Amino acid sequence: MLVVHVHVHVIPERVEDFLAATLANAEASVAEPGVLRFDVLRDQADPAHVVLVEVYRDEAGAKAHKDTAHYATWRDTVADMMAVPRESTRFEAVFPTGSERWAV
Repeated sequence: MLVVHVHVHVIPERVEDFLAATLANAEASVAEPGVLRFDVLRDQADPAHVVLVEVYRDEAGAKAHKDTAHYATWRDTVADMMAVPRESTRFEAVFPTGSERWAV
């Protein structure tokens, strides 16, 4: 299992546009067979800081996600909405174990 946290710092005036595009991407992403979760979180102290928590069955699921049309649309749509380039960190799940405990 692969868990990715993506930190995005959005231009404050573009937060609502960013969230709309990101929610469309998240909805499509959870329908992918290799995606177990796709959470969109907003920082309470800084509403322009958004964290995506993406949980994939494996590396192949993460790669397949990047090959989807909805991901390409999201990537291109939000590119000019970011204050700085997004950053991601990859994790191995320790708990819970088993994909059924992560599935949406």
